[in-house]
Amino acid sequence: MNTIQIIGLGAGNRDDLTVKAYKALSENIPTFARTERHPAVKELKKEINIECFDNFFEKYETFDEVYEKMADKIVESANTYGKINYCTAGSPYYGDIVTKKLLNEYKDQISIIIIDGMSFLDKCIKLSGFSDYKSIKVLDCLEADEFSFDINSLNIVTQVYDHEMASQLKLILMETYSDDSYILNIDVLKENVEKTPLYMLDQEKKYGFSTYFCVLPIEISKNTVYNVTNLCRIVKILRGPDGCPWDRKQTHESIRQHVVEEAYEVVDAIDNDDIDNLIEELGDLLFQVVFHAEIGSEEGYFNLNDIITNLCKKMYFRHPHVFGDIKADNVDEALQNWETSKHKEKKLNTYTDNLKNVPKALSPLSRSYKIQKRAAEVGFDWPNADGAVLKIKEELLEFLEEYDKNNPEKMEEEFGDLLFALVNLSRFVKINPDIALNRTINKFIERFKYIETHAGRDLKDMTLEEMDELWEKSKFQ
Repeated sequence: MNTIQIIGLGAGNRDDLTVKAYKALSENIPTFARTERHPAVKELKKEINIECFDNFFEKYETFDEVYEKMADKIVESANTYGKINYCTAGSPYYGDIVTKKLLNEYKDQISIIIIDGMSFLDKCIKLSGFSDYKSIKVLDCLEADEFSFDINSLNIVTQVYDHEMASQLKLILMETYSDDSYILNIDVLKENVEKTPLYMLDQEKKYGFSTYFCVLPIEISKNTVYNVTNLCRIVKILRGPDGCPWDRKQTHESIRQHVVEEAYEVVDAIDNDDIDNLIEELGDLLFQVVFHAEIGSEEGYFNLNDIITNLCKKMYFRHPHVFGDIKADNVDEALQNWETSKHKEKKLNTYTDNLKNVPKALSPLSRSYKIQKRAAEVGFDWPNADGAVLKIKEELLEFLEEYDKNNPEKMEEEFGDLLFALVNLSRFVKINPDIALNRTINKFIERFKYIETHAGRDLKDMTLEEMDELWEKSKFQ
């Protein structure tokens, strides 16, 4: 069987090579290196012939293509010569995609021998001064996004190849960290460590394969930024033996109404176009989720990870046009895919099952809206809004007829029919009935406030006509 010796060149010069590595390089067999920019390669080329792959990074458009072609070349050479060396910076086990490809795709066809060396990561941690830090997270610059970083950990970012990647990384980090946060810019080979403010991160021009960034953890006592982990710990403390007596006492049932209230406050913030308030109210709503998750965890039934896992699975399953092979060229097709997937997931076998599946905990207006919408999806609907308007007139007359008879039970029934008909019209004209009613409630409060402010005396001392006069004036404020 043909052989590839994968040699880790370590994180220094020729003198830092292991004895085993130097012995393999002295075998007088074809030798390849990922890059000639490694100082050990530059020195070894004076003694042996080494073919480097630096031109591949210029020749091919994507990194995937570069690594694919490098692996192909190495395998082809091994099959031609029987035994070759492939040299990579640091340790072959850390960050070398070619080594990973060779081990995953060719280990049954070719004998692969790993000769390890000190990894760039090990040396970076030592140079950073955080080698004893309790939590270290390693990220690939090619794959990191704003969700990758943990503010409570030392984040080490590898493979910052060039200025463009550093600039993109800066923008990602600014989504979480303050502009003046300090980043350690470490050149592992040169053993150079610079402390750079985040906003200056892309000003340095000398980035390369040996550039590593260390994003320092934020001390909890100095935190200006927090994440969901911090929130979970806060809730656990509140529920703990030394926490808040009120928080410790709560159950799923006792705080269920708060979820509804916080959701409506989020809607209010959106309606008022108040971004600061929206941030606050979304936080309050998130707190409810985390609080319920903590109660579930204490009882042993579920935790926040279960909630998130279930949600992610649902999103994957209900978006086959994004994560699967089903197409959706417009909004209607996307919604149809969503509904079809939901029916499969919830095992809704009949159309009536679909109506019953609308949560009873919704407000009656929202529940009516959803039930009517689902009935309309199978054709049980007016052809246009005119039919809905006529139905409202019919239900109003029926209610007034029972009103004249002073029949409380029948009045309640007909009043429900009238509300149901009004909701049906709201669906045709694309108005959310809950939001519309809530806006009217807020408008009523503002106009009532105008009356009280301009009355000049206690409202109980005013006549209805006097209050109504001020009410009419309030409409023009």
